[in-house]
Amino acid sequence: MLVSAIGGAGGIGKTWLALAWAHRHLERFPDGQLFVDLHGFSPASAPTEPSAAVRGFLDALEVDPGRIPTDLDAQAALYRSLVAGRRMLIVLDNAATADQVVSLLPGSPTCTVLVTGRHRLASLIDRHGARHLALDVLTRDEARALLTARLNADRVSNESDAVDELVELCGGHPLALSIIARTADTHPHVPLAEVAAELRELGLEVFDHDTDPAASLPTVLSWSLRSLTEQQRTVFALLGISPGPDTTPPATAALTGLPAAHARRALAALENASLLDRRAGGRFAMHDLVRAYAAATAHGLPDDVREKALTRVGDFHLHTAFVADRLLDSHRQPPQLDPPAPGIHPHPLSDATDATTWLDAEHTTLLATQRAAVARSNYYLVWHLAQVLDTFHVRQGHRHDALASWQAALDAAKYLPDPVAHIYAHRNLGRIYSLLGLHEQAIEHLDQALVLTVCHDDLTNRANTHRVLALAWERRGDHRRALDHARHALDLHRTLRQPVQEADALNTMGWLAACLGDFDAARDHCRAALTLHRRHHDPGGEAATLDSLGFVAYRTGNHRQAVDYYHHALALRRRHRHNYDVADTLNYVGRPYSALGEHEHARAVWREALELYREQGRDTDAERVQKQLDELARPTSADLDVG
Repeated sequence: MLVSAIGGAGGIGKTWLALAWAHRHLERFPDGQLFVDLHGFSPASAPTEPSAAVRGFLDALEVDPGRIPTDLDAQAALYRSLVAGRRMLIVLDNAATADQVVSLLPGSPTCTVLVTGRHRLASLIDRHGARHLALDVLTRDEARALLTARLNADRVSNESDAVDELVELCGGHPLALSIIARTADTHPHVPLAEVAAELRELGLEVFDHDTDPAASLPTVLSWSLRSLTEQQRTVFALLGISPGPDTTPPATAALTGLPAAHARRALAALENASLLDRRAGGRFAMHDLVRAYAAATAHGLPDDVREKALTRVGDFHLHTAFVADRLLDSHRQPPQLDPPAPGIHPHPLSDATDATTWLDAEHTTLLATQRAAVARSNYYLVWHLAQVLDTFHVRQGHRHDALASWQAALDAAKYLPDPVAHIYAHRNLGRIYSLLGLHEQAIEHLDQALVLTVCHDDLTNRANTHRVLALAWERRGDHRRALDHARHALDLHRTLRQPVQEADALNTMGWLAACLGDFDAARDHCRAALTLHRRHHDPGGEAATLDSLGFVAYRTGNHRQAVDYYHHALALRRRHRHNYDVADTLNYVGRPYSALGEHEHARAVWREALELYREQGRDTDAERVQKQLDELARPTSADLDVG
């Protein structure tokens, strides 16, 4: 006996698939087909009892009512005896539990059974070897084909952009697409662009229906909540308002305030009900429309329940990101955080690699958390998320995300009591603008930061601002002005006895001296910086200084030494996943390789640099490397002479 269980969310097309398959394979079942709607998820008040379903099958098989026993087991045995040896298809549609199904299994290897339902029927799979088929949403092409089949083909062709938007807004959900097709088909004179605009504005409301429950997506989804406990329904609702596209068990525990084991069980229950999808890496996600429905149900929760949940999950992400940031850069002055909400603990992270992995996985959620904090006027969370994400953003080349984060932080700083917040925000905005090549905006913010440090007599921030100004003026091409700021930074860091920052300033001075052709001074500054960075175990600073020494060696014709310096820098940057700087060092090391005539090595590192620059959206850098590769491909005069 072959049993196939088709599972998936409400409105995903389970019944349609089962019936379509049955129709296409009629010839395989010459002895007939049996179908029953078990009403597991429907407007009916309760699912169909097994006894009623078996009795329906016996009636369909034309059994004399007088022969039908009263006992369910006896009825099931009679049913099985009647279908034994017959080539029949049994369709058990809309099952809520395995108990509804087991009495209807024929037991004969000549029969095929199709079961549909929103729940993963575990005992059916375990005890009866059912093959589970989880239906997903339609692909973009499939969704477009559905709309084309339901609407006039010319209309679809003439409003192609609007059709694409409808497909996107429906997320490939079959029932949502069918509702949109019905709306468009019954209003043929309304442009599809107008239908799309209404959907974009009203969202889930467009998919509702006042009089026909089966034609209302929110109602169809609501039937999945009936089998959930009150706690599970609350978890579902809170997940709908939690920032980010997905979640994890630790984040869910923080959001709901549940013990970890209870949060995991709640997630498993929602997954079993096809309200949540489990993805790689232990992550759980909702379809956008299911999420919108969950958010709508959250409005039924008390205000303080929603607010406390968002505070807890915000604290969880902030404090875990803080731990990650300290692992990435222990020398940077840490922000002073308030204690998290009661019962909230950061996710454990062991080292910088672990920290980067967590930040990579949670990056989209962390950005969404900051945006949600802006909407809730939680200026404390907005500000501190910008701080703890900064190192990660810069090292991974997320410049535009860093810019948006610090712009939000600057706006939040107006509502914070600490005047230093304005200094930090202006300095970091200036730094990011400089990295983006927006030099006027960079200098404007940095100058504001410098003025504020003077007003508040803040020597540490004045030193840091001078150092960033040095780099900003260097990128703008004014090396002498940059060197002047670097000297100010160096003097202040020495006065404040900040050896790691002193080393950073020394390295900056060394780089600038090399740019100005003073290679002896450059070498001395960089060697002093390297000593300090190594003494204080700062691999990021060590790599930056080795990179500068590579530049000095290259500019003075010591190409082999330059390659060695660059490779040491590259090894450190790869090890600590400083992807932004890895791209630059790969670009730099290609130059001494080319000067040495080792063109294959140069080509290899430039190709890798080009790929990283493109991934990071650094178009100007990518164009420059592409030109270097093009130059390398051109035949030299020696090549032509040989030819």
